[in-house]
Amino acid sequence: MNTKPARKAQLQLARLEPWSVMKFSFVMSVVCFVVLLVAVTVLYMILAGLGVFDAISDTINSLTKQQGETTGGVDAGSWFSFFRVFGYTVLVGALNVLLITALSTVGSVIYNLAADLVGGVEVTLKEAE
Repeated sequence: MNTKPARKAQLQLARLEPWSVMKFSFVMSVVCFVVLLVAVTVLYMILAGLGVFDAISDTINSLTKQQGETTGGVDAGSWFSFFRVFGYTVLVGALNVLLITALSTVGSVIYNLAADLVGGVEVTLKEAE
């Protein structure tokens, strides 16, 4: 068998196309958003099944009601409703999609400006064996 040494090529990453970076970062952040929604839903169902939210609500209610009264206090049960938790998750996730997409695009523009000054990042590529 004839085994030639693998060829190497040194290249410079001189430019990132902002439109391409924006599309890629948007798709990746949407995928992470979906993963976040699934993870929060599963975690909420597990914690609700274990009775964690009921225990926290009972503790807060018992700490905030007046001494000697059987009712009153803060209704902490509404704080942990599924729709409230899921709604906040959607809000934070959508904000993350916007911020990640915008910051990645701005980052590519900044990289292009810096690469014009210093020549970009040098990458060494090797042929697969």
